[in-house]
Amino acid sequence: MTRPCIALVTARVARGTDHDMPLLLAALRDAGVEARETDWDDDAADWSRFDLVLLRSTWDYFDRLPEFLAWAERVSRHTHLLNPLDVIRWNTDKHYLTDLERAGVPVVPSTFIEPGTDVTTTINAAFAAHPQAHDFVVKPAVGAGSRDAQRHTRAQRNAAIAHARRLLDVERSVLLQPYLERVDAHGETALLFFEGGFSHAIRKGPLLRRNEGPTQGLYAEETIEPRMPSTDELDVARRALAAIPFDQPLLYARVDLIRDDDGSPRLLELELVEPSVFLGHADGVAERFAKAIVQRANAG
Repeated sequence: MTRPCIALVTARVARGTDHDMPLLLAALRDAGVEARETDWDDDAADWSRFDLVLLRSTWDYFDRLPEFLAWAERVSRHTHLLNPLDVIRWNTDKHYLTDLERAGVPVVPSTFIEPGTDVTTTINAAFAAHPQAHDFVVKPAVGAGSRDAQRHTRAQRNAAIAHARRLLDVERSVLLQPYLERVDAHGETALLFFEGGFSHAIRKGPLLRRNEGPTQGLYAEETIEPRMPSTDELDVARRALAAIPFDQPLLYARVDLIRDDDGSPRLLELELVEPSVFLGHADGVAERFAKAIVQRANAG
């Protein structure tokens, strides 16, 4: 029997920065498959030769979204792409938060500002709707790694408006959220699921600090450590996964949660395209993930 051939898809700019990549390559090779790190925009790549194409660190997609989605569509016609194309289209734009909120998932309150709308009126209304919030976050609806995201105080309302306008001027929809201050002490909890089953979780320290501009790197540097999720965090994470409007289970998913002023967990982001899965932060994780990938490759 021919051993499966799997592409772990990255981006040129991400080469050497994906800490999961060497661990996953080694685990897959130990599992007896051929695994190759391949750039998504490599014109010389023959995607049809792979039994499975697995998105991992395509961390420049948000700057080239139409091109990236066209690439994903082409690959899907020739081989098995995971997560699937419909999931990629849905999850690369944070408007998915609206779908999850309608399904009853507790999300961080989110206001979307579209190109052509009155920015000042929308931001003033959002500030008024959350009188308890001292700070707000402005970020693009299509983005990753905290790029172009910034925290503004109420006193910096004009800066928040200017930030939103800069994004809107280049036809990028904007997401405005109150900054939930418990994240400063508690951090974020990221829960990882493989084939719908909980695998492990980590704590991420707060990323956005007052009076700091957006990160200039490919992604914001994070402080990571293992964390045991609480019962209420697991409950919200599973509710979020159950609300995904596509076939279940997905091969991989990451659910990022923070706590609100009442201490209840809320969904910050649902990462289904190119999330780090923190393979080095729990025993046996790389092997578990590799096993699930190989099973998909053999079934595909």
